[in-house]
Amino acid sequence: MKSSTFEWLAGLLEPLLDCRDPLPLNLTAGSRLGIGLFRLAKGLDYPEISTRFGVPVSVAKFCVKQLCRVLCTDFRFWISFPNPNELGSVSQEFEGLTGLPHCCGVLHCTRFEVVSPPRDPPSPPSPVAAQLVVDSSCRILSVAAGFFGRKSNSRIVKSSSLFQDIEEGTLLNSPPVKAMNNGVEVDVKQYLVGGGEGYPLLPWLMVPFAAEEAATSSNEESFNVAIDVTKIPAIRTAASLRNWGVLDGPVLEEVKVAVAYIGACSILHNGLLMREDFSALAGEIEGYQLQQQRYREFCRLDLENDDSITEKALVIRSTLATMVKKNS
Repeated sequence: MKSSTFEWLAGLLEPLLDCRDPLPLNLTAGSRLGIGLFRLAKGLDYPEISTRFGVPVSVAKFCVKQLCRVLCTDFRFWISFPNPNELGSVSQEFEGLTGLPHCCGVLHCTRFEVVSPPRDPPSPPSPVAAQLVVDSSCRILSVAAGFFGRKSNSRIVKSSSLFQDIEEGTLLNSPPVKAMNNGVEVDVKQYLVGGGEGYPLLPWLMVPFAAEEAATSSNEESFNVAIDVTKIPAIRTAASLRNWGVLDGPVLEEVKVAVAYIGACSILHNGLLMREDFSALAGEIEGYQLQQQRYREFCRLDLENDDSITEKALVIRSTLATMVKKNS
């Protein structure tokens, strides 16, 4: 991050990093922040951080844990799902980008390899999944981490509080857009786009048409192209999280610590965007997509057995495809 961003963060965090010490550390807020950020940004192990900053390993561990706790407790509001008025701006940005009206974000699941400390018997590496909702500017609107990574995207979304909130009408509850489809008026409510394989088609979750349904120059092909463009910010955001060194390779920590890292890096991601500091924003996504290929079998594991697709969802998708084609 830029030096000005670091100084801004140090000023915000100073009163929180200075309190509740188990023992006198004699470290400034800037030093504590530097140690914590160094672990998150570089992913170096604690002995190396200890040597670099001239502090005991126990102090380095405390500073990292304290930074993650402060961020995930006191700065959670940097990640918040927009209210109905704010969602209007989000959907306008997506419509200007792709022609898709009333889209309120991209749902994307990314997986991180976690290797717990040695024990007897040894634990094999286990992927941990994080579910993101992202807007067109790569801002994270929602994050939930800690899902078993070998679960499919469909199962993960259905076990999340996001799914429950939308199904119960707590989120995405603004008045629908009225549109015509084959002479019939259709209510198109606010929705998300599934930014990966294995997501079910729902009235509030749009996924592409199958390749065999999307003939050249058809409404369905135009819709699929728009969906592909819509996905890019979410994929770029997930790739950006891996720009934080602690998440780039296998995370050599307990799962709960890995989840704290994911949360802290997600909050910092949004904080940097607020400052228009794009230092950690991924410039390319090909490497990330290749890295995630190993999880494809989990993503689409049970989609063929999914019975949640409804006629209503099919009609809404068909209507959106017609609207996109007209706007193209």
